[in-house]
Amino acid sequence: GYGRTSLRACSFALARHTCLMASAAQAACPDAAAISGFVAEWEGKRPAKALPVTNPEDAACARGKLVAELQGKLGKVVGYKAGLTAKAVQERFKADGPVSGVLFEKMILNDGAKLPAAYGARPVWEADMLLVVKDEGINTARTPEEALRHISGMRPFIELPDLALAPSETLDGTQLLAINVAARFGVAGPEVPLNADAATVALLAETRIVATDASGTTLAEGTGAATLGNPLNSVIWLVQDLTKSGRKLAAGDLISVGSFSPLTPPKPGQQITVRYEGFAGTPKVSVQFE
Repeated sequence: GYGRTSLRACSFALARHTCLMASAAQAACPDAAAISGFVAEWEGKRPAKALPVTNPEDAACARGKLVAELQGKLGKVVGYKAGLTAKAVQERFKADGPVSGVLFEKMILNDGAKLPAAYGARPVWEADMLLVVKDEGINTARTPEEALRHISGMRPFIELPDLALAPSETLDGTQLLAINVAARFGVAGPEVPLNADAATVALLAETRIVATDASGTTLAEGTGAATLGNPLNSVIWLVQDLTKSGRKLAAGDLISVGSFSPLTPPKPGQQITVRYEGFAGTPKVSVQFE
């Protein structure tokens, strides 16, 4: 996971966020040339070769170097994503648990954003959800009820990952961790305030999340329970993942809780809208692919 800043175990620093571990013990961590080569392909929207990692430790080290290089291009860190939180997605990537990545300022687009269908080398869209951190008390949360007390609201979110690697490469959970959980873009709606009560805990698990096209045809649907039983469980997992390596969530951080729909390639001319049934006013968010 993420590493605490020290003389021996720092590969980079991220403003108010600490650093990723890159110690001599992690000799298989990809070198700078491998990371720079991946970034060049990523920026050019060209399918890349897999990074040379074989275990989660080396993958986390690779992610640290990748995030350090991307930071100068994508702005400040604004949050984190918990990936592989849905069983179906874990099975697709042959993983036995979630992985985490970093979200940057320039990745988050406003509701109604328009962007090319080919916004990456292997673009896909998925129905997701952002939870907004209210205060640092979230870092000691161990139950959904405790986590909710430190969440200010929910933002509708269509994540737009880029699977990045050439189809001939193996993209499993370890590789996904190495490439920052395929984070590229996401379209976010306005924040919906959340009450810290049992009814809201239940609503987050029970909300029906429906993706439709411009004609209103349903493309995919799921419930909040798809992400570890409740989106708040994704928060708890992320807190523990960060805590293991000395990192903490801060007020205002965004948390992408994971996928509620299959990862689907976008089509030119397609409009995707995702709505969250059960919330007052049925909040929604849309993206237009060109």
